[in-house]
Amino acid sequence: MKRVTGIGGIFFQARDPVALRAWYKAHMGIDVQDWGGAELRWADAATDPAAGSTIWSIGAAGGDQFPVGAAPFMINYRVDDLDALLQVLRDEGCEVLEMADDSGYGKFGWVMDPEGNKVELWEPPE
Repeated sequence: MKRVTGIGGIFFQARDPVALRAWYKAHMGIDVQDWGGAELRWADAATDPAAGSTIWSIGAAGGDQFPVGAAPFMINYRVDDLDALLQVLRDEGCEVLEMADDSGYGKFGWVMDPEGNKVELWEPPE
């Protein structure tokens, strides 16, 4: 069974998310959108578009995006079969959070790593 197939997104918190987003836009060239992040499209070595993207997003520190974890960041990993993987992780004794989200963006589930970091697992929509 495949587990992680890629990084779906990187989410982190900032004391002043508006200013930090502006800094990344001005100095790093990240096309920050009104929703607070950017969709970084994948390309191959010849810079031809590839199927997929990674979300990059800055949220407010102390917000509810990471309420369970202690870290000011969260990595979202792409997976092929979220439900099966969450069951395998439970069977292996991992701390799977008993909450899930199924929306137009795909299916989401969460597990805590041994250091208390909330890890997001994402099965993209078909």
